Amino acid sequence: MHTKTAIITGGSRGLGRDMAINLAQKGVHIIFSYHSNADKANEVISKIEALGTKAIAFPFNASNPTSGEQFIKQATEYLQKENGTPNFDFLINNAGTGTFNKIADTTEAQFDEMLNVHLKSSYFLTQAALPFLNDSGRIINISSGLTRFSFPGMSAYAIMKGGMEVFTRYLAKELGERKITANIVAPGAIATDFANGSNKDAEKSKIISSITALGRVGEAEDIGGVVAFLCSDKAGWINGQRIEVSGGMLV
Repeated sequence: MHTKTAIITGGSRGLGRDMAINLAQKGVHIIFSYHSNADKANEVISKIEALGTKAIAFPFNASNPTSGEQFIKQATEYLQKENGTPNFDFLINNAGTGTFNKIADTTEAQFDEMLNVHLKSSYFLTQAALPFLNDSGRIINISSGLTRFSFPGMSAYAIMKGGMEVFTRYLAKELGERKITANIVAPGAIATDFANGSNKDAEKSKIISSITALGRVGEAEDIGGVVAFLCSDKAGWINGQRIEVSGGMLV
């Protein structure tokens, strides 16, 4: 039986870590990227290996769009050596960071960083990965609830995530003949280290809870299982969709 492999960007912490562990629990081998914290990456590798599956991590700097090509090269060379083929099954574009500035205060450098990290890097990393993605594979991109509702200060970030939603639909259309599906998961507010961990702040957490139907802030554990489901056989007919996972935030 073919053991499946997922490539996940930004897998050492937060949402990406939970996605990697959820997939590993289903027997999927994991290749993930980390930005600079090799210790955190090694912790995730140990956790996945304890589940009885394989994991390895390579560096990737999402603010440098050419870094994705190098990451895919390392990943596929590793797969060739391990499995005798460079191919893999699931690509999850998760790596990201946030910036908080109102439109009047956003600098060109801040805008360009969001463009590179969230849109340009994902686009060209995906391009580099496509020749190695098995037919009938899956692409899962990560968006944000902020493409549906608007909070002042998040415009540059949200614009790029909006772009990723359009990109996802185009991937679904262009890769349909290869039976590859492409979907995008849009988390609501999640209490992780993202954007300096602002969603863990007690005051902000209270506000988020009050506008969320399920009455709490999201946790990383709320997202990983959804991504794992989209990689499962049961999700094969879901394609070109934005799936919001926000507990009913601002419904």
